[in-house]
Amino acid sequence: MTVHDMAHVELYTSHAPSTIDYFVSGMGFTRVADRVEADRSSILLRQGETRLIVTSGRGIWKFLDQHGDGIADIALTCDDVAKTRDAAVAAGAEAFAPAHGNPVVSAFGGVTHTLLPRPSEPEAWPPGRAWEAAPQAPGVAAGRVRLLDHIAVCVEGSALKDYADYYDAAFGMSRYSSEYVAVGDQAMDSIVVRSESGRVTFTLVAPDPTKSPGQLDAFLDRNGGPGVQHLAFLVDEIIPAVRELRHQGVEFLSTPGTYYDMLADRFTGMREKIEELRATQILADRDEWGYLLQLFSRSPYERNTLFFELIQRQGSRGFGSANIRALYEAVERDRLAAG
Repeated sequence: MTVHDMAHVELYTSHAPSTIDYFVSGMGFTRVADRVEADRSSILLRQGETRLIVTSGRGIWKFLDQHGDGIADIALTCDDVAKTRDAAVAAGAEAFAPAHGNPVVSAFGGVTHTLLPRPSEPEAWPPGRAWEAAPQAPGVAAGRVRLLDHIAVCVEGSALKDYADYYDAAFGMSRYSSEYVAVGDQAMDSIVVRSESGRVTFTLVAPDPTKSPGQLDAFLDRNGGPGVQHLAFLVDEIIPAVRELRHQGVEFLSTPGTYYDMLADRFTGMREKIEELRATQILADRDEWGYLLQLFSRSPYERNTLFFELIQRQGSRGFGSANIRALYEAVERDRLAAG
């Protein structure tokens, strides 16, 4: 019942051309393969070890009506698919009809987990679908993204611990860390769960129901319930990556100058680096293992739900405790500015 890796994530969209353009022209993904079915069509994108399936068509309108464009499935590779399915059902999951011959169980909100065996070949396409190589795509460009570092999931405040327990019982994912952040009269709580392999990490975030409603409550309302808040992509060098993606049209959240004034006190001896971070609006944090650099995009979707993160790790194993507050405040500023 142990999960090992995230095989791929599948994004449902109401407008495939603009979504594909965002990932290919904006974020540097490569279109690898296509799949056409009776009621939907899918496009497989890849960058580094990250596989993203973009699906559109009449067969997914129920999801789109309720949640809007967003992540609908997170495929997990397992040591034993049958035992993992049984453990998930025993932990309270709903089992669905197999997708392309692979078991599917409920995750949170309208999101599911397709359960896959560990592939014998790392480069293999997602199993069970008749993929055809995309035109003019003989290989995969290197790009900036190495892999999917973690997935942030927004859930109801009253159910946060229940979801953490579910991922432990169903998939053998243990609690890695937790964080509580209060900003004014709002607050959010979080629990990070991680697989034993270290290759599957979910950051579960939730509003504190005893506080005033804030951005996470707004997300749950716009998304029609729990869902994936953001995908975090690991990069080797975030400063050139951010400059490149900005030039290609990706919009990022802004950071006030006072953040960098305080950063100089926390990161002594890094004045030149801090000025580069200020120029690119990148956040920085450290833990006992090292430091990390990260930046968050604006959501490119109509409901302003799903967005993306770039993260560079220099030894750090955490998620930027100080930056959780900075992210919350940045999203709040963006939300208020948008009305």
